[in-house]
Parts: sequence; structure tokens; C-alpha cells
Amino acid sequence: MSGGTQEIARIAGFAAALGAAVAAGRSALRPPAEAEESAASSRPALLAPAPACDAAIQLPDGFCAGLFADGLPGPRHLAVRPDGDVLVAAQGRGGRRGGGAATPGGVFVLRDADGDGRADVQERFGPSGGHGILLRGDTVYFAPNDAVLRYRLPAGALRPAAGPDTIVKDLPYQRSHPTKTPVIGGDGALYVGIGSPSNVCSQGRGVGASQPDPCPELETRAGIWRFDASRLGQTQTDGERFATGIRNPVAITTHPRTGEVYALQHGRDQLQRFSQWFDAERGAENPSEELLHVQRGDDFGWPYCYHDGGHERKTLAPEYGGDGEVEGRCASVQEPIAHYPGHWAPNGIVFYDADQFPASYRGGAFIAFHGSWNRAPLPQEGFRVVFQPFSNGSPGGEYMNFAMGFQDIDARPVGVAVGPDGSLFVSDDATGKIWRIRYTAGR
Repeated sequence: MSGGTQEIARIAGFAAALGAAVAAGRSALRPPAEAEESAASSRPALLAPAPACDAAIQLPDGFCAGLFADGLPGPRHLAVRPDGDVLVAAQGRGGRRGGGAATPGGVFVLRDADGDGRADVQERFGPSGGHGILLRGDTVYFAPNDAVLRYRLPAGALRPAAGPDTIVKDLPYQRSHPTKTPVIGGDGALYVGIGSPSNVCSQGRGVGASQPDPCPELETRAGIWRFDASRLGQTQTDGERFATGIRNPVAITTHPRTGEVYALQHGRDQLQRFSQWFDAERGAENPSEELLHVQRGDDFGWPYCYHDGGHERKTLAPEYGGDGEVEGRCASVQEPIAHYPGHWAPNGIVFYDADQFPASYRGGAFIAFHGSWNRAPLPQEGFRVVFQPFSNGSPGGEYMNFAMGFQDIDARPVGVAVGPDGSLFVSDDATGKIWRIRYTAGR
């Protein structure tokens, strides 16, 4: 066959492949031989509409949840690159409470190379499992339970070229509430949430149980610490205790326009042990899960105070002299800017600053609730993603249930992140799934 004839045949073959791909609803911008190499390419396909909706996830009219990935070992928080790659912090097989994991955790990079709406390329790096992940340009911050590490991950790369820099090391780590969540504020500093290992400062329980006052845990736990984001080898003593009195701040983010820090905390348990003041229902509904606007020097009151949803204010804990009514020393601590039912376990938050969803979602926050384990004898609740409207940096109305049905499939939402096309990604550390939620009405 002559060179000209070969070239005509090659072009004809490429045209036929392109036509078939377009008919299948995908984009093909390279010859078939090159398409076979796309999985390892450093030029991933941008996200394309998923082919089907997961009927198990209940959403408002006009939205669709497509399964982006499955079988991951305890996926927690997420970050999405401008090219559509999804970075996942994973604890390892068994999720956050699993020990002796058969499948290691770390950072997973998930790529939809063929543009069908589902990840078909997966790479892992990192020395161990973790919870928090943060993306700034080509820099990835990853938080195992006792440190914050930094990797350089060039655009298109699936793995870093070198091992991590250690930004912060030797952070407090105990089995209870071990997770660390890093964010970078508008001032360029690194903020890290560090939870308490206890319920109310000590393990004492019941009426009359003696509690330390002042609580020594507050020196190193139950707050948010501020560090230099570029300095290597810091320990907790090199940082600043930016805010205190936050029992377990797992869900932390910064506002996309102001850079200010927002967080939610896991409220305390076992108020119903004080049965003279808390019946089963009041103990299950309290304390509120709190949304906090965190500023330097704030004290949100734990362990001395809890937020009572009925009173709509901070109330003195019974271990420190409270009776379910008295405000006492809690009158001087910082109040939440919004609150939610007790024991829902808020684990992820992200502001929506994209335009794929309807205009009413612009500027609000999506919050992932992991679900309760201790509302008995009332039914367990949570297991959902809610939308919290915002206006001028503050909640602008009541929250609404956005994504439901997770409990029916034994899933527990953890991380939420917004993709470059405005889709919302949600992780589930119980079954290892990640969903991509998109708005399809009128499209």
C-alpha cells in the first residue's frame, strides 16, 4: 500500500472511531492507538456526565447521583483537581475505626480517563492511613492521625516524584477521636483541628462524677491550632492554639472568598445519665451539633458547656454544676452560628461557589453527617448531606436535607468536595464509595 493510501486509511479509521465515540456520548480526541495509552497518560479526561443515576441516593428534583468509585479502603476527606482527578484521604480497610488493615490507606488518586463518569484509573501513595487532605495548586497536604505531610503532585501526575515533607509532626494521637483536618486560611497559615479523646474531659461518668477543672486536655486537644504552612518539622508547641473548647472538630473548611475558618464539632454524649433532668428524648436530641465561625481566641465552652437545642444557647454541663437549665459560666463563651440535631456526627463541610447547581445554592455550604450510634432508645439519625444557605458569611435560613438514603445501604457520608464542573462529590467510609452529584434538569 502506498504512503498516501496508508494515510487515507489511517484518517478514515480515526474518523470511524471518533464517530462511534461521539455516538456513545463520549469525546474522542486522539487516534485509537493513543486511546489505549490514556489510562497512564498525564493528560486525564475532564469529567463527563455519568451514564446512570444511583436510585438509592435521594436528592431534590433535577439532581442525579452517579457512582464515581467503589471499594476504597475507608475513604474520608476529598479534594478535586482542575482536571477532574479526585484525591482521597483513606484510613485503610475497615474505615476510621479499623485496626490491622489488610488494605493500606494513604492518598488515592482517582481518574476518569475514558470520560464515562466513573474512575477507571487508581494510584495510591503515602506511608499510612489518614483523614484530612488539602489541595493548593500542585501541592497536596495530607494528614495521618499524628502529622501533616506535604507532597508536590504536578498537573496530570498520578504520583509525586518524591517523598513528603513533614510540616507538623508528633501531634496528639489516641484511639478516640484521632483524626486531624488541615485547611489553609486566607492568611496563608495552616489550621489543624485536634479532637479530645474523652466525653467530658475525664472518663468519670454519672451524677457526682468528679471532673477536672480546669480541664488539662484543653492544653493540647479540643481545639484548632495554627501553624506556618511552609516551615518544616514543626511540633504542636511551635503552633498557636487558635481556638479552644471544641470537643472534636472533624469538619473544617475556609470560606472561598474571605479565607475565614468554619468548623463543626461532634457534641458530647450521655446527658441522659442525669435522668432527673434529661429523659431519653431530651438526651438523644442534645447537645446540638454546632456550626462555628472560628476566630482567633474563641472559646466554644467544652467541656464545661454544651449547646441546648431547646434553649437555643450554651448551657452548663451537669458534671460542672448544671441542671439542664442554668447558663452559668457559659454566658461568656462563643455561641454557634447554626445548630443541628444531636449526635448526627458532622464530618465534612464545603462551601459551594460554583454555578452548575441552581442559583439558590450559590454561596451556601454542604455538610456531611456521618450518622449516630448512641441515640438509643430513639432511632439512630444523621446519615445525610444537608445544605445550609449562607448570606454575607452567616447562615441565611434553615438547613434542608439534600442527599438522603445512605442509611438504607449501610453507607456513612464523610467528605464533600466540589469539582471543576460544579459537581458535588461525597465519600462514604463504611462501604468505600464515592458519588458524584450533578444537576441535570434542563441540560
